[in-house]
Order: sequence, then structure tokens, then C-alpha cells
Amino acid sequence: MNELQLYLNYAGYCEASEHHAIRNGRKQTIKFHALFGLIRHPAKGWILFDTGYTQRFHEATRNFPNRIYALITKVHISEEDEVKQQLKKFGLTTDDISYVIISHFHADHIGGLKDFTKAIFYCSAAAYSQVKRISTVLGFTKGILKPLLPDDFEDRLRIIEEYASAEDDEIFGRKYDLFNDGYLIIYQLPGHAAGQIGLLLKTNKQTYFLVADACWLKESYKDLILPHPSVRFFFHSWIDYKQSLKKIHTYHQQNPATIIVPTHCSVTTRDLVSQKADITLL
Repeated sequence: MNELQLYLNYAGYCEASEHHAIRNGRKQTIKFHALFGLIRHPAKGWILFDTGYTQRFHEATRNFPNRIYALITKVHISEEDEVKQQLKKFGLTTDDISYVIISHFHADHIGGLKDFTKAIFYCSAAAYSQVKRISTVLGFTKGILKPLLPDDFEDRLRIIEEYASAEDDEIFGRKYDLFNDGYLIIYQLPGHAAGQIGLLLKTNKQTYFLVADACWLKESYKDLILPHPSVRFFFHSWIDYKQSLKKIHTYHQQNPATIIVPTHCSVTTRDLVSQKADITLL
């Protein structure tokens, strides 16, 4: 088997208002599913792109000031929804995961890191720099819950810019071939979070661009519609966010056949996770 394989599903969700997610959206509560990607690489084995929520979120936000995070973000996660449980359907355990690619360090993307005790972690230099600098007490102000990180996280960390080969890219400026084999291409998509990255990958039938939270709904990248201005407070850089969104918009115009996957866009992900799309299943 020489092809890459991809499986997408949800590991919990939080609630949000659509009119916050996109300007002029409905004043209606929607689910922001915590999407993760399980990837089978022909040479590197099993890889995760993000890990979704786990019930550790509730433990990490039991006391103040992290409790403020939980009060603002209403999270729903059951044991059977956690990635470690979902792996069982493929006959896998957490020890089978060789690598975890971290799009950014918000709790809905790193909630399961502690489950993968043998995995190597990949993230951008800017993302980890913020995590390292910010205190445990103030981490929640940037969406970071440091108790969710494994104690030996830094020992198993690989910085993408240091380990992947870099090439110029006409839209994004730079791109990083994670394993120097053309299978997993990393793009920098900062703004929503410091050092956020996206992942471009191709199965034997389809190309996917997992853009994390570079936008929340597909209308944003298709029509360049920003979120409500009130969410600026929660973003690392509004200027960077707008620039990243424009780049994804341009990429979409030039590559309309690629399926762009914002983590929280249910319209995009619901068919993918229900296996209705033309996705390579394991």
C-alpha cells in the first residue's frame, strides 16, 4: 500500500453562536465539533492531526482562573467520543500512534495529547514559543490549558521549521514537507492562534486541506466573510487572521477540486465523517 489514507471524525464539541462565527450569521446556537484526522502514512505509520477534546478538559477547568474558560466555552465530551476510544474500531491503541501534528494549542485541538505516550509531537515554532512563554495561570486567556500537556511534552517535541524541508510557495510564501516525501505538506495559517498551521494531503482519490481554525465556516474562505468583530478579543492577531483567510480564498480559487476542511464547519465535515464523501476509508 503506497497511498495515504485519511479518516475524519469528531471528538466532542462546544457551543457557539453562528452570528459570532460569521458576520451577519443567524443568532442561533450551533455545534463547533472538535474534528480530528487519523492518517495512515505508507512509511511512517499512524498519525493524528489534532486530538479533539477529552474529559480532561473538565478537570483542567475545575478551578479558577481556568474555570473562566469553561464558563465561556460550553464543552460536551463523553468517554466514547474520545479519540483513544475511537481507535478501537480500527484495532488500534494509543501506542500505535507514532506522530501527532498539532494545528494549534487550543483545548479542542490538544485535549488528548496525554493519551499518546509514545508519539512524537509536531508544531510550529511560533505556537510552542507562546505556550512556553505564557504562565499556567494566564494560559486560558489565549485558549491554552497547560495542564493538558504531557509532562514530557518538550522531550518528544519536534519543531516543524527545524525538521521539515521548506520550499517557496506562491500563495502562502513558504510550505513545509513534513517527512520530506511529498505526502504531508504544512502551511502556516496564523491569526486565530499563534503559529497555527494547516495540513495538505492527498489520498488516492482526493486532496484535502485541513485548515484548522483559519476560518470557522466555509462561507468565510469562499466569499471572504469575516467573523463578527467581537471575536477579535480571542484571536492572537486579527491582521494575520485576515491575511491567512485571503490566502485560503486564493488557494480555493486556484484549486477548486481540493476539499478545504475548517475544523468547526459542520456543513463541510458532516458528510466526511459519515463516510458519504469520496474519502479513503481505513
